[in-house]
Amino acid sequence: MPSHRHPVELAKAYRLLNHGPTVLVSAAAGGRRNIMAAAWAMPLDFAPPKVAVVLDKSTWTRELLEDSGEFALQVPTRAQVDLTQALGSSSGRELVERDGADKFETYGLASFAVAETSAPLLEGCAAWLACRLLPEPAIQQRYDLFLGEVVAAWADARVFSKGRWHFEGHDALRTIHHVAGGHFLLDGDAIDARPLPGRT
Repeated sequence: MPSHRHPVELAKAYRLLNHGPTVLVSAAAGGRRNIMAAAWAMPLDFAPPKVAVVLDKSTWTRELLEDSGEFALQVPTRAQVDLTQALGSSSGRELVERDGADKFETYGLASFAVAETSAPLLEGCAAWLACRLLPEPAIQQRYDLFLGEVVAAWADARVFSKGRWHFEGHDALRTIHHVAGGHFLLDGDAIDARPLPGRT
């Protein structure tokens, strides 16, 4: 494991997504793998930590996730903005059918494996969450909404430690937020709230 990638205690895993970044969703099943971008993902609970992500019925990642019962969420960085756009606007299924190469091969992506999930994890992200699908067929079918329990999490300690994000001095590692049409916003500087005078 690279020295900058550190485990995140599960009680604080929700903080990896609490600021609303765009995520990359990966899954693998039957010797096939895929990764896609998703703008609609969020934490749902603390203990055990749970997440929600919207995956359209047409996506191959959704099919692999349903087959394996596992998926991973990755938090991409400013340095990966072009890649994030490409992963969100291309079809892994079509690439394999046309070229015989999946997105990892097509875009030359470096990935790594962990014992906690069959989903491949993308190198270079700011955070990674390995998730077990919590099957809810009705909401999956009706709303394309998938729930998962986070079974393990990691973050780049250069920008996340002691349960907090801190991007100062690491602009390339700032997380990104997709607005629309390939337009993204970056996370800015951190600020801590102070107690207001008056009632306690």
